[in-house]
Amino acid sequence: MKVISTNIGTPTTFVWNGKEEQTGIFKKPVSQALFLNTNDVSNDTIIDRVHHAGTNKACYLFASDNYSYWKDLYPELEWDWGMFGENLTVEGLDEYKIRVGDIYKLGTALVQVSQPREPCYKLGIRFGTQDILRQFIEHNRPGTYVRILEEGEVKTGDRLELQEQSQNTLTTQQFYELMFMREKPKELLQLFMDNPSVPQYKKERYKKYL
Repeated sequence: MKVISTNIGTPTTFVWNGKEEQTGIFKKPVSQALFLNTNDVSNDTIIDRVHHAGTNKACYLFASDNYSYWKDLYPELEWDWGMFGENLTVEGLDEYKIRVGDIYKLGTALVQVSQPREPCYKLGIRFGTQDILRQFIEHNRPGTYVRILEEGEVKTGDRLELQEQSQNTLTTQQFYELMFMREKPKELLQLFMDNPSVPQYKKERYKKYL
C-alpha cells in the first residue's frame, strides 16, 4: 500500500435544513508532508470534534482504487484526490484484507487500524446529493480510520508497512457491514466484541444484540 496523495481541508460553509454550518470534508491535495498527531492531522480542518478526529479517528485513509467506480457514477464532478474527505489517498488499500488492530509503519508514524468510516450528510453535501449515502453503504468500501500510536510525518510515496497483524480476524469491511445489518450474525458479532482494538463506545452500542 502506498500513499499517492496527502490532503487537507479548509472550512467550507453550507446551509442544511435552513441552518448555516461548516465542514472540513472539502479536502484538496497538498505538496507537503502531513504530521499525524494523537488526535488529528496538523493543520487540517475539524469542525465537529464529537464525530471527527479524536483517538479512534485521528486520520482517515481511502483507497485510490475506488475512484474509478465513483467517477463513473458522478462524471459531472470536478475530480481530485481527497474527494471523500480522506487525509491520505492510498493505493492498494483493501478493506477486505486489513484487520481492525493491524499496526503499520507509515512514514515516521506508527498507526493502528481502528474503524471504518460511516457516511453522514456532509458527504452528501460534498457530492451534491444525499443519494451518495446509500450508494456508499452499498459499495462496501468505506476506507478506514487509524489511531496514532507514535506521532510522525507522512508524505506522498510513503508505504504502509505491516508491523503487527491482529490475531483477531475481524476486517474493516466486516466491521462496516455489521453496522448496517438488521440481523447481526452471532459469530461475526462475537468476533467484533472480542477484538481489543474495536473502540469501546462501539462495543457498548452492540451489547444489546448479544
